[in-house]
This record gives sequence, C-alpha cells and structure tokens, in this order.
Amino acid sequence: MADLESRLLGNLQSTMQQMADPFGMLEACWRVQKAWMTHPQALTEQLRELHAGIAMLQVQVQRRMAGLDGEDVIPPVPYDERFQEPVWRDNPCFDNLKEVYLLYTRWLEDAIYASPGVSCHEREKAGFLTRQVLNALAPSNFFWTNPAAMLRFLQTGGMSLVDGAVNYLKDLRRGTIRMADDTEFEVGRNLATTPGAIVYRNELFELIQYAPATETVHEVPIVLVSPWINKYYVLDLDEKKSLIRYLVAQGFTVFVTSWKNPTREMRDTTLDDYMLKGVLQALDVARSIANSHLVHLAGYCIGGTIVAALMAWLNNGGEEDGDQPVSAWSLFTTLVDFEHPGEIAVFIDERTIENLESRMASQGYLDGQDMAGSFRALRSNPLVWHYFINNYLLGEDPPKLDVLFWNMDTTRMPEAMHSFYLREFYLHNRLIERDGVELGGRGIDLRRIRQPLYAVGAEQDHIAPWQETFKIGALVSGPVRYVLATSGHIFGVINPPVQPPKRRYWAADLDSGIDALTWRDATSKVPGSWWEDWITWLRPKCGAMAAPPQLGSEAYPVLGDAPGSYVLER
Repeated sequence: MADLESRLLGNLQSTMQQMADPFGMLEACWRVQKAWMTHPQALTEQLRELHAGIAMLQVQVQRRMAGLDGEDVIPPVPYDERFQEPVWRDNPCFDNLKEVYLLYTRWLEDAIYASPGVSCHEREKAGFLTRQVLNALAPSNFFWTNPAAMLRFLQTGGMSLVDGAVNYLKDLRRGTIRMADDTEFEVGRNLATTPGAIVYRNELFELIQYAPATETVHEVPIVLVSPWINKYYVLDLDEKKSLIRYLVAQGFTVFVTSWKNPTREMRDTTLDDYMLKGVLQALDVARSIANSHLVHLAGYCIGGTIVAALMAWLNNGGEEDGDQPVSAWSLFTTLVDFEHPGEIAVFIDERTIENLESRMASQGYLDGQDMAGSFRALRSNPLVWHYFINNYLLGEDPPKLDVLFWNMDTTRMPEAMHSFYLREFYLHNRLIERDGVELGGRGIDLRRIRQPLYAVGAEQDHIAPWQETFKIGALVSGPVRYVLATSGHIFGVINPPVQPPKRRYWAADLDSGIDALTWRDATSKVPGSWWEDWITWLRPKCGAMAAPPQLGSEAYPVLGDAPGSYVLER
C-alpha cells in the first residue's frame, strides 16, 4: 500500500512539474543556479567581472553628468533596434538607463553560458528563458522609460495611448500581436495573383499550373514544393517579389503545391503521405500535363526536406538513370542534417517532444499559432517587442507588408507527421544515416542521389543555418552548386533582381571535402539576385524550347482558377 501511494505521489508530482514547466526551462535555470552555488571560486571570478563593469559604468556616468562625451561601456549591437533613437545616447539619464540594462543583461547571459558542469543543451534552455524575461524587462517596453513613446504622447495630445489601447483590444480578440495590417491584403486580389489553374486536388494538396507568359517554354516543367508549415504564396507575393511569376516570365512551365490546412480528421496523416500522395503525385501530374518524361523538382524549407527524401526514394527503386523522372533538383534553405538546427534546438529534446505530442493528442494537430509563437520567441525583440512598442506604446497601426501578412497566415501540422518529423529528423537525425529512416516502404539514403543539385542557403537564417544546409554537398553523390544569399530564411529566397542591387550572394560548384567557411572565403561575392544564377543553371537542364502545354489536360481537367481553395482555409 505504501509503495502504491509512493508511486501515485510520484506520478502526481511529475504531472504537476510537466504542467508548470512543460519544456524543462525552469529546471534548467535551477541547474545553472545550483552549478554556480557549488563552484564558489568560479562564481567569485564571474562577480568580479560584473563589479569591473559597474566601476567602468560609474566613471562613464560621472563624465556624462559633467557634460563630457565618451564611448558606451556596453554598446548596443548594430541590429538592436531598441536603442537606436539618438536620445538613448544624447540624454545622460536615458544613456545611463540603457547602459545599466545592457550591462546586467549581458553579464547574466554570459554567466549562464559559462556555468560549470551544466550540459550545453541545459545552458541553451536556461539562456532562452532568461533572455525572454530580460527582453520583456527592457526599458524600451515601458511608457515612462521609452522616450519615443513619451514624445509621441505629447505630439498627439495623448491620442497615441488611446490608439494603442484600441490596438491592444483588437489583438486581444485575435490572441496574438499583429505584425501586419491584415485589412490591406487578400489572397487572390493583391497576393498570389500570377494567372494559373488548379489542375489536381486530393485530400492533401491542390496542384497549381501557371499560365505561360512566353510563346515558347522549356520542355521540362518545374515543380515547386512549398513548405506546409506556412502557405505557398510566399513564392507568389506581389508581382515584383513573385518567384513563380519570374520563372514563368523566363519561359518555364511551373507547377506549385498548395497544401490543405490539416483538421482533426487528418491526425493520422504521415510523412509518407506527404511524400507519396503529395510530392510524388504532383510530379506525376506535371509530367502528364506537360507531356514530359522529366521534371525539375524544387523544394523550400520543409518542402525541400521531403523533396530530398523523395529523391533518395526514387533512386532506391531499381530504375536506371534514363528511367528517373527527375532530371535535376533544387533546395532552398533546407535542412537534411539536423545535428545543429540552429536556435530551435532549445525545443528539441525528449521532454519537449513528449509535451507537444500530448498537446497534439488532444486536438489531432499542432496549431499554427503554437508554431509561429515558438519561432517568434527565438527572436522576441524584433518579432514580438518591436510590435508591442509600435502597436501599443506608439499607437501606430501595424505595417502594411505582404510578407508579414503571410507570416501571420499560419497552418496546422498533423499529429502523426509532425511527431515523426520531430523525432526521426530533429531529435535522432536519421535522415543522414544510410537507410536510417524508411518512407514509402524503402530505405532513405541520400548518398544514392545522383542528379545535379542547386542548393541555396541564407547567411542570416536562424531556422535553417546556412552552414548546416551546406552539408547536403557531402551527403549526395551528384554534382552540387551551392549558393549563399545574404539576408534570412525568407528574404534570402524571396530575392528578385532589382537595380541597383539590394543584396549579394556567393555561388560556386562544390568540391568534395570542402567545409562551409573555406568555401565562402574562396568564393567571390556577387552583387544582385541568385535567381539569375539559378536560371543560367536551369536552362540546359530543362530541355529545348517548344510550344507551351495547355492548362490541364483530358486526364487532369481544370478544377478552378488559382490560387484555389486550400490556401484560403483557416
């Protein structure tokens, strides 16, 4: 009886702990604190650094109060928007407030990452939670310590706070801070407007074929596999930023997947389904309509991950090279090696995945807002607190930016697929193993892939770090051309040619054995858009020019106009 009682109490304690600390971050903070308390000599050294910083800051304060200039003791990093207003430097009081905040913030974060005897993953968890608290406590987030908010209040006669309260109530009803003015955009009206038709639909996706814009097109069509974490129209924003429209204008026949937003009834949908009923089916439909034995297959983000898996699957079917349906392929900001997945690693461990699986079990999917919230928390200053200040303290309307509207238009992830994806790819990193994972009844080994690959990474990508996307070159057997674009996960890909050029890129064929940094240092940085380099690479691989195929066919009749119905589902 006593043993049963002990087990019940233990289970209750474990359940309560999971509820209070589902991701184990409070526990990680406790371990860091305990580590410092049990290493007094190291703690003394760490405190000595803090005291030295305080002493330097006191000297700086005295100089500023005496009207003398001087360099910041703790200068803000260049990309920190919170303290860019001149008053944070020119006014001694605000300058001191900023410096005190930055001094203690950086010292505490440094102390966490230097904590003795604590695993790297636990340091990252403790650092993540601490960073959320410190970011929330920044003086710029409070009216009385935000000079721009107070000035705006005076300029508007107090209406800025009234407008901010109205914005707050609007966001409260939505359950999230708005990043964009969602009244300005509508899919099919001023987003996703490239002419096309729905030529196939099943329970998982719609396939869009785009109308030709040239008298002749390359014989080999392009199938773009969009990520199902978000909606496909990131590839077809306005006319100037549309990758789809650009490809069509260059003389290519383009097909794009538009995924269904999963419901509770789709909880058992697997990654196999996304590969076979999704990408493979799209490939077959495109080949049939274009009357082409071959296609060029391209994937973005998680869409690229499933494309890589399908390429390995196709090369494990016993077909000769001449029987392969894919002539060449492309990946955009895609992970296949998940050993170092970037900042999202803070959420990747058994405890966190079990918690997510428990939540998915109750509803059949992971809600898109949960996914979006996790990514925003990774960059909470620019993606959360920036809009908190803009919407509420300044009383400004959210910006009218199409890419931010798209970012708010979230989708759900079906339970079975997402659990498998997190465990087998992120947690265990089995996609890089030889037949480490089985999909569609075949072992998946990326080394079997022989077709030429064009792979794109983004220099500031925190979702798919470029040095990790670079590793695809050592995992496949075919020739690889790698491109590193400036900017991040979105604008590194949505990067149209403009004059004068806004961005730059590095591009070169990969030699076996070269590491990422050595490759970048040895490669010239080119002003402009990598889209132009991709077109040059694509043309000889996409066949001769011929009359364009009609939209749809007898076997696959047109079901409606683009953008279709799945993209509109909430």
